[in-house]
Amino acid sequence: MTIYERTELIAKKHGLSMPELEKKAGLGEKSIYSWKRSTPNSDKLRKVADVLHVSTDYLLGRTDKMNLSSTDNVPTEVDIKKAIEQDIMLAFDGKPISDKYKRIIIELLSEEDE
Repeated sequence: MTIYERTELIAKKHGLSMPELEKKAGLGEKSIYSWKRSTPNSDKLRKVADVLHVSTDYLLGRTDKMNLSSTDNVPTEVDIKKAIEQDIMLAFDGKPISDKYKRIIIELLSEEDE
């Protein structure tokens, strides 16, 4: 499987189109499509891997493990409000949560702080 194919596959799992992924990663239009013909530079690959929450090694095909974190299977606390504000991918039942619902969640969490 090529870098492009792996990127496309994991983007679909996250409910992202290629243009949406490019925008979230701060890449130019159609830049990921060029990965069909050439290898991306490390900076672009890292940005896409960060958005998709996978390792660059996974996108390069060096491993089939998506995330090489040493803390796999270790529960961690996440500040959901910060996560939403930092535009971290949120999903429910396998589908991405829309910006509208992210704003509602932030409002609800803000009410708890009062």
